[in-house]
Amino acid sequence: MKIVKLSKENGDQVVHQAQAVLQKGGLVVYPTETCYGLGADVENQEAINKLFQYKRRREGKPLSVLVADKKMAERYVELNESAYRLYKRFLPGPMTVVSKSKHVVVPGVASEMGTLGIRISSHPFALALAKAYGKGITATSANASWQKKPYSLEDILKPLTAKQKEKLDLLIDAGQLPKHKASTVVDTTLVETMVVRQGELNLDERSKSLISNSEHNTKELAKRLVLKHWNQMRKQGLVFGLVGDLGTGKTTFTQGIGEYLHLSEKVVSPSYTLVNEYPFSYHNVNGILYHLDPWRLESFLDMQKLGFDTMLGPNKIVVIEWSNKFMNQIETEVEKRGVQFIKVVIEDLGNQQRRIMFSD
Repeated sequence: MKIVKLSKENGDQVVHQAQAVLQKGGLVVYPTETCYGLGADVENQEAINKLFQYKRRREGKPLSVLVADKKMAERYVELNESAYRLYKRFLPGPMTVVSKSKHVVVPGVASEMGTLGIRISSHPFALALAKAYGKGITATSANASWQKKPYSLEDILKPLTAKQKEKLDLLIDAGQLPKHKASTVVDTTLVETMVVRQGELNLDERSKSLISNSEHNTKELAKRLVLKHWNQMRKQGLVFGLVGDLGTGKTTFTQGIGEYLHLSEKVVSPSYTLVNEYPFSYHNVNGILYHLDPWRLESFLDMQKLGFDTMLGPNKIVVIEWSNKFMNQIETEVEKRGVQFIKVVIEDLGNQQRRIMFSD
């Protein structure tokens, strides 16, 4: 492990040092406008394996990739109109734009759904490094898993074991960085953009509303929401309250969750059974997906008699169709138990289009 102090005078020299380490498959800690990042060559499998030996991969989620400009981004991802607009308006800057991967990166970098997050940093050193290296570099935060966001090298090194420190080849010390929020993460792979993580940049509320042109789009949104809240699901549980008229796609949304969990059994409407249970085993998690339809129930007490209370908890996902019938009671119960709640409203626009609004 080597530490180099960055100054105005030695910037080019340090860029060359970092470039040499990356070319050899090493790991580089470097400053960005949000926090210290951890860089590895996204086209080098040994380098990515080394990164995951240092830092645990979040289940199914992509690593963000630092590039120099839009042209370099297009080597790795397919840019649609939504992405182009975001690049033009916000980049370089503290935003990660998620697009469909072209599968140039090695396994482990893109998400399990074939998406990839691209960063164009506004930090002078990070941008200079991306330009000099000419290939994508990981831009995940440099802290070890479950440690605080790193704004100094001390933040990074203090909690590390000796074995973890051995994985870091070069640390570029730019001093104490301003304590900014993480980058705003925006998914552009659906029909409209979706904010996956709100950071320093604030986007308007339309980012919580999408237009679905097909059952596939509806299912893809469901998958992304489960992926986004996977950690909360493991710790406290996850509840979706679905609102929408007959035939708007509530069961289709739930089927998307089932596909994400790789269920062997097809998810079907619980209109007659009131509740269906689907055990799942995914990402080393053994859990249960509960699918409820309380439309025929007269009171929330009847829903509790179905065992609603026992459905809430770690490693459990509950999807409630027609949740508006008992929305206040559901929200109160879920909040009392500390479970993550996501309200999803589906509106039929005609011509196979659905407006899906969600609050999470």
